[in-house]
Amino acid sequence: MDIDSAAKALKELGHPTRLAIFKQLVRSGYQGLPVGDIQQQLGIPGSTLSHHISGLVSAGLVSQRREGRVLFCVAGFEQLEQVMCFLQDECCLDGGAEPLAS
Repeated sequence: MDIDSAAKALKELGHPTRLAIFKQLVRSGYQGLPVGDIQQQLGIPGSTLSHHISGLVSAGLVSQRREGRVLFCVAGFEQLEQVMCFLQDECCLDGGAEPLAS
């Protein structure tokens, strides 16, 4: 993962509402959640939710799929893992403590 992609993902997760959305999606696993359920759980207006989901999608942290009339959002677990690895990859290479366990 390059530094620009990591920075974009971290920027998107740095907003409290987007982080709350992402946490809900992580908890739901690979099945994801309907957008309406996310809106109900977090109690935010649909237009605000759409704006925040759009940012998460553009960072590769969320994907969407449509089943009939229902739009589902799913956490991008692979992208999350890449961001985490990016942060840990060079741990302690310049000396200091032991590297973090993978």
